[in-house]
Amino acid sequence: MLSDYHTHTELCRHADGWPVAYAAAAAARGLAELGCSDHNPMKDDDFDEWRMALGDLPRYVDAVEEARAAHPGLPVRLGLEVDYLDDGGAWLDALEGMARWDYLIGSVHYLPGGWDVDNPKWLALGRWEQQTVDEVWTAYFAAYERCVRSRRFDFCAHPDLVKKFGHRPGGDLRRYYDPVAQAVADTGAILELNTAGLRNSAGEQYPSQEFLAVLAQTGAPIMISSDAHRPEDVGRDFDRAVALAKEAGFRQTARFCGRERMLVPL
Repeated sequence: MLSDYHTHTELCRHADGWPVAYAAAAAARGLAELGCSDHNPMKDDDFDEWRMALGDLPRYVDAVEEARAAHPGLPVRLGLEVDYLDDGGAWLDALEGMARWDYLIGSVHYLPGGWDVDNPKWLALGRWEQQTVDEVWTAYFAAYERCVRSRRFDFCAHPDLVKKFGHRPGGDLRRYYDPVAQAVADTGAILELNTAGLRNSAGEQYPSQEFLAVLAQTGAPIMISSDAHRPEDVGRDFDRAVALAKEAGFRQTARFCGRERMLVPL
């Protein structure tokens, strides 16, 4: 009876399908709940090319309501994936009041210097060659720790997204993982096991199995999400994800309604 709370619609300009199609896919897979979580709009619609425009937010909320009406037996939750930015607190305050959210996902895509670390355009533009992999990882995980410690989000997404294109530093990677795990222990945060990495060039789930085991030692629950960008990916690889989570030591997951958390057995 898992739920999939990390899904995207065509309003974010790099996904396909509307919430009603995602709800149909979730029902067909036997999921307990579905959550819609498009990338948050910014005040400036030209901020980047992969999020919904601010003017589309009412349409997004209406589309979730349409999915609820079409699938009355399936709870469809209204969420948003929100980029953590060090100077983004005021805009997050504004976003929180724009709808009756069931949950907000915190995520780190942008590093200091204003580049989105998971955007393939930077591979061709040579951005990765401007810093060492260690420097990029250090910046990413420092930002991720700040995201967790902000306590602004109901759970946080794809904890080691920085590995997406295969850039990994040498040595013991716990030097990156341990501060994030300590932040989870200190704040009671929930992170996500995201199966999208199994479908892209990362070649494994986010987070890695080693990182997952470190996080499990905190006693925290885990969210299992597909990060679906098309309806057919809803709930994809969840059997594998549950096995990996249990192997690492997780025993609980969570559901959200009106930004209230409920823990359920994994």
